[in-house]
Amino acid sequence: MDNYKLVETFSEFKEFKNIDREAMMRIIEDVFRGMLNKKFETDTDDFIDIIVNVDKGDFEIYHNRTVVEDDELTDPLRQIKLSDAIKIEPDFEVGEEVNEELRIEKFGRRDILALRQNLQTKVSEYEKENIFQKYKEKVGEIITAEVLHAWKREIVVQDDEGIELIMPRSEQIPTDIYKKGDTVRAIVKSVDSINGSPVVTLSRTSEVFLQRLLEAEVPEIYDGLITVKKIVREPGQRAKIAVESYDDRVDPVGACVGMKGTRIHGIVRELRNENIDVLQWTSNTQLLIQRALNPARVSSIDLGNSPEDKIKVYMQPDEVKKGIGRGGCNIKLAGMLVGREIEVWRELSKDEIQEEEDVLLSEFNNEIDQWVIDRLEAIGCDTAKSVLAFSPEDIARRADLEDETVAEVFRILKAEFED
Repeated sequence: MDNYKLVETFSEFKEFKNIDREAMMRIIEDVFRGMLNKKFETDTDDFIDIIVNVDKGDFEIYHNRTVVEDDELTDPLRQIKLSDAIKIEPDFEVGEEVNEELRIEKFGRRDILALRQNLQTKVSEYEKENIFQKYKEKVGEIITAEVLHAWKREIVVQDDEGIELIMPRSEQIPTDIYKKGDTVRAIVKSVDSINGSPVVTLSRTSEVFLQRLLEAEVPEIYDGLITVKKIVREPGQRAKIAVESYDDRVDPVGACVGMKGTRIHGIVRELRNENIDVLQWTSNTQLLIQRALNPARVSSIDLGNSPEDKIKVYMQPDEVKKGIGRGGCNIKLAGMLVGREIEVWRELSKDEIQEEEDVLLSEFNNEIDQWVIDRLEAIGCDTAKSVLAFSPEDIARRADLEDETVAEVFRILKAEFED
């Protein structure tokens, strides 16, 4: 196998790899240099030249030695006897340099096979590192790829250079269904090296994916006129986007939604009809909660005494369902937006408040004899407040009870409300 055929074999191998020709030639030189260093058991940089011709796709190896008198030879690797030099060319004289080409076939079959194996290893390592670095720079960017395999736990896709990437089920929108040949848009979520091989993970559930879609659809975001302050999502169900504009002339919500929703509709379709709420950011927590729970109307908000307390949001009964949302999704996202858990409380009417605060007499059966409770219920007093609405004298007379018994009942009931 001569030099030309060997390089052509390497070049053919290279065509199936993610590697350019010049890089391939550098690898060839490095592999040959390693083999020569091993063969001569020393560093060959100063007496071996390796010339790789990128244009022709071939290489040449030259052994450079200085001509010395036959009896003055001390370093056979760097010197050559005059008698041997004139065999190569009769005109050589002492002190001149002999550049003798080393043919690849002289290395032996074992060396050539080792050379090919080392080259394959180097090319593979280079390709892996190249993929790793390429996608490390693309983390957070949207790419388009074609589905190669669709499995239960993940799909494998390939980009336009044939590089394989994965998207686990957890990074897919629940309603995503793929088959071989489908086109997928997703962001590069992470790039890891596992056992020396790059693993590129894509995501469609990340908040960053939604932000990149917004930047593509809303020029004001891309240009920096509008800032996306926070995005929270329940992929495939609902998302809330808080935006802010530093220019009073720019309506951040209107710009994101677009005229008749034209801008947001494209994103909704990409996200499999995920509902997207766009609201204006504010540092006022109460106002941000009200905007996040829109269209549900909030009656009042209790932020609690510390940041660790749950936020209580009070609504009229007919607003509660809208505030909570399907499966609690709306209230959950509102809590994620403000960074605290939110509870929805139904605001009671005056009559309901009074009823809520009252206590049935039957709940006092461990302190008041049952026969006394029966007497009081017989005259229509079945709750604590209904008893306390009368004077002790009236209760004693109506229920036919002793004054001491009634006094004890009043003491027990009053103590309950004092507590």
